[in-house]
Amino acid sequence: MTNISLPSGNGLLAQLTEIGGPVMVMLLVIALLGIVAFVYLMLLGALYAPRLPEKLKKTVISWQQNSDAVSPETIRKEAGRWGRLNPLLHLVTDTMDALKNRQDDRQIRETATRDAQEALEPFEAPLKIIEVIAALAPLLGLLGTVLGMMEAFSAMAATDGRASATQLSGGIFEALTTTAAGLVVAIPFAALAAWVEFRLRRIHTIINSTLVSILNVAG
Repeated sequence: MTNISLPSGNGLLAQLTEIGGPVMVMLLVIALLGIVAFVYLMLLGALYAPRLPEKLKKTVISWQQNSDAVSPETIRKEAGRWGRLNPLLHLVTDTMDALKNRQDDRQIRETATRDAQEALEPFEAPLKIIEVIAALAPLLGLLGTVLGMMEAFSAMAATDGRASATQLSGGIFEALTTTAAGLVVAIPFAALAAWVEFRLRRIHTIINSTLVSILNVAG
């Protein structure tokens, strides 16, 4: 079997771009973009993701047992600076306020639904970026392979079919490298997108069940 060595360069990135050309550069760029989007998503989740801590859970239980004894304003004050970053805290207290003020039941539910959707909106854009990268990377890899194969066979045609097996296999190796790179980029991002989507569905379920628990007291 012919041994094919990677071309010399200043480093791994230089070698990859030398092998794959512009397509490899695009793959590296979207991989970097995906990493940035994922880190941003994790920071956003750590700071602003709706969550149901034990204290807020106890508040909801207290509301179910005796809604008159629960003060939404007191809940906000006692939550602290970190607790007030939790969108679910505001969803809960705003809904309680509306119920205590005897607002229209339909309006309360519509407002709660809208606010719940808005709480999850910041996560949609970075998730979409990760999903697009997972779908786009294999296609870019395939494009690089097709272009590389065309170049290899074009060089073969220029020599009237007298290209050696080493030259041909070297061209095919370089062409297939972009497909491998595309899959290396796509697979982890596809897994990350599925995990983030699962987490968002769980958060959505928590929001819905919490708000239903509060609204049902008025019913």
